Amino acid sequence: MHVIALSLNYRKASVEERELVAFEDEEVIPALHRLREQKSILEAVLLSTCNRTELYVVSDQVHTGKYYSQKFISDWFGLEFEKVKSITDVKVADEAIHHLYRVTAGLESMVLGETQILGQIREAFFTAQQEHTTGTVFNKLFKEAITVAKRGHSETDISKNAISISYSAVELAKKIFSNISDSKVLVIGAGEMAEQSLLNLTSNGINKLTVINRSEDKAQALAQHFGGESARFDTLEAQLADADIVISSTAARNHVITEDMVRNALADRKMREPLVLMDIALPRDIAPGVSSLDDVYMYNVDDLQGLVDANLSTRKEEALKIEAMIAESMDSFEEWVSMLGVVPVIQALRSKALNIHEDTFQSVERKMPEMTDRERTIVSKHMKSIINQMLKDPIIYTKEIAGSRKADVKLDEIQQLFGIEDEVNEIRQQDKAKNQERLRARKQELALD
Repeated sequence: MHVIALSLNYRKASVEERELVAFEDEEVIPALHRLREQKSILEAVLLSTCNRTELYVVSDQVHTGKYYSQKFISDWFGLEFEKVKSITDVKVADEAIHHLYRVTAGLESMVLGETQILGQIREAFFTAQQEHTTGTVFNKLFKEAITVAKRGHSETDISKNAISISYSAVELAKKIFSNISDSKVLVIGAGEMAEQSLLNLTSNGINKLTVINRSEDKAQALAQHFGGESARFDTLEAQLADADIVISSTAARNHVITEDMVRNALADRKMREPLVLMDIALPRDIAPGVSSLDDVYMYNVDDLQGLVDANLSTRKEEALKIEAMIAESMDSFEEWVSMLGVVPVIQALRSKALNIHEDTFQSVERKMPEMTDRERTIVSKHMKSIINQMLKDPIIYTKEIAGSRKADVKLDEIQQLFGIEDEVNEIRQQDKAKNQERLRARKQELALD
């Protein structure tokens, strides 16, 4: 039983390429079943988010499982197979399991340590479980990965330090105001940075929001989306006088906020709280001289970037703690798999089938020596296809025995039915020796540490 992870993510694929391989919500369930029906695929989970599409499968053959996972993507989205291969990252066995743990814990995300992916993985797993495309292996593995991710976020500070400019602006404002939820916030601009700022503001309980942009339609649409208000650009000075916090992120080439505008706004202010100005635009939106005015706290991109860099360094340190949790959990999972008892039986089943294929094909070649290379390939391929189709259900049944009552008795019956007792015993002896060697190597690693 081989765990395979096929990942199409921001590290290897462009935004345009990721858009080509994104599943709509209503596609996920039918796609899951289509994936599960592919040759050699015994279990399947499908994850599709804005930054990544991931297929996790359990397969009885590595090469076949990898090929049909990629072919499934190719067929579903109508893409050339070579194109799919070029933009996907395929991992097998321990690397695939490690990848799942890292993704679930947010260690593979664009924003290191973000927590949203944990909920997305959980939902993807629950969907697959409800649709019966998971089994003994994934029911255990995904629960372990989710548990480790939860521990990582609760026992470390990986998600407690801002590592985006817009988020840092909000976090810094929270330190200035004792109760930021009561603050009036003015957001200047209607682009991506403004949208991220509004998202961070509303998630912190701020609901007194005003959006200003040269395009009134864009300002109105963005404000409505976040439950705020919009205002005309020519009222900017009056809005400054009424705001506690200003976050500016326009694409203007010249200063949007001048010293005179801020000086006049301060004179008109009814409250005595300081005015906090966050300039997250490049080129800068706010004239540098504004920072010298009384009752003004002003921060620009460089100020906030220093906070981001320090926090990213902290997150990387916290990530190492989560990696240690992952290593411990992976060791436990590998031990659990080795104790299932079904793996040697499945290996023996496949080994015997391959030996039958080889002997039978040699017999065919002796009786039909005039076959061309192409005919040999076709005959061999179809013989393997027959074997794979015949074995799929027995292998799935054998795999699921691990979680049933009287598993040992049932496994003995399968061995007798297929005549593989000797092969199973030999494989078990080899596995025992490998495990002992792995434990020795692990003890040496710990001693060196």
